[in-house]
Amino acid sequence: MYRSRAVVVAAGVLVLLPMTAASCDDAPDPVRLGNAEVGTVDEIVEAPGTVTARTAATLTAPASGTLRELHVEPGQRVRKGDVLAVIDSPELSRRRDAAAEAVEQAPSGGTVGTGGTAEFAAVRARTDRQAADAFEQARTAAAQITDPQVKKTLLHQVDAAERNYETASAASATALRSVQRGVASLSRAMGALSAAQRLQAEQAYELADAAVDALTLRAPVAGVVQLGGPPQAGGSSLAGLLGSGQAPSGSSGAVSGVDAAVPEGGWITAGTPVVTVVDTGRLGLSAEVDETDVLLVGEGVEAEVELDAAPGAGYPATVRAVDLLPTTSARGGVSYRVRLELGEGSFADSGEAAPVPRPGMSAVIRLKVRQAAGAVTVPASAVVRADGRDTVWTVRDGRYTAVPVRLGVQGEDTVQIVSGVSAGDRVVVAGADQVGAGEEVP
Repeated sequence: MYRSRAVVVAAGVLVLLPMTAASCDDAPDPVRLGNAEVGTVDEIVEAPGTVTARTAATLTAPASGTLRELHVEPGQRVRKGDVLAVIDSPELSRRRDAAAEAVEQAPSGGTVGTGGTAEFAAVRARTDRQAADAFEQARTAAAQITDPQVKKTLLHQVDAAERNYETASAASATALRSVQRGVASLSRAMGALSAAQRLQAEQAYELADAAVDALTLRAPVAGVVQLGGPPQAGGSSLAGLLGSGQAPSGSSGAVSGVDAAVPEGGWITAGTPVVTVVDTGRLGLSAEVDETDVLLVGEGVEAEVELDAAPGAGYPATVRAVDLLPTTSARGGVSYRVRLELGEGSFADSGEAAPVPRPGMSAVIRLKVRQAAGAVTVPASAVVRADGRDTVWTVRDGRYTAVPVRLGVQGEDTVQIVSGVSAGDRVVVAGADQVGAGEEVP
């Protein structure tokens, strides 16, 4: 598990007094004394992390076709809603044309046939089955789309179309029952059924037209363009609606050494990543904090960040959220993801502005989880365990005395003493194993 505590600086100055000198390399450490001081102690939790972008959206081809237009270049900044690419799908165009023709041929009223109520019932049942199959296919296909905005729009349209058709179908069923009771004419019922058939045809055209519109890829967020995208778990397809195939599982638009996996005018399969838009307007950090420290981390905790890519530079950060569910490392350790806002960095030696990080860069994050100002402090080396308790060896009346203490904020080099030792007390800061209770201090 990755866990350590950074150096903590106390405001007080310790005066170290050597008591003995080592005569050879293997001699025990000399006893050294210092004073308990009043100072400030910061407790630091150190964790590995990664620079993150606010969001990244990869736009994939919703159907097989030709990449007819590519409107952007790598590194180009775009605004939300800008057209990035246009895909030409002949199959989808044919389906929309067929749907438009069906609308023109749909009955607008009158009779459906001459077979009476039996034919009416058969036509209505067939129309209901066709509508149910169309809505189910459209919903299944829309659920496979990776672009959340396109998926939401199409699913909403399918739901609305299904509700409208159910209303029309129910009206035709009511009309049929009126005919069977002898309180209405068959022509009136036929008119209601014709209206349902025409509504089904119009909705089929609207769904096909929406699918054509989905072939125009627009930026879902403002950001910087990168052609292609990360590997996909599966293709994005409008299978039932468009009748097109899916991209192979794991296909990717990212090809080493080239700008785009698919050139303008090239053939593209459903689900192939075309363009990725990365929102770098607000950079953040994702840190993995060990379970032994995570309870000390909360919203608003400040941190200092160092990047492997920018030696000597420091970046401020602030915790904005701590995940409730843990992550488990390959070695079995449990940690929790902490999300931070990343500020502008600077170089400590010159004060110059540090370079702007890129998403994915490795970082070391030092979280200032607790601070004690105006506290009694001693070096961490002065605290030893004796009889199961934290103990500090002090000098009282010229003799060594073991004093149990209660610790507060703990740093790596300095700790806060809540009780047991007062400011100004002389304490053993090294070589505590060389002294005994009551021994006279040289």
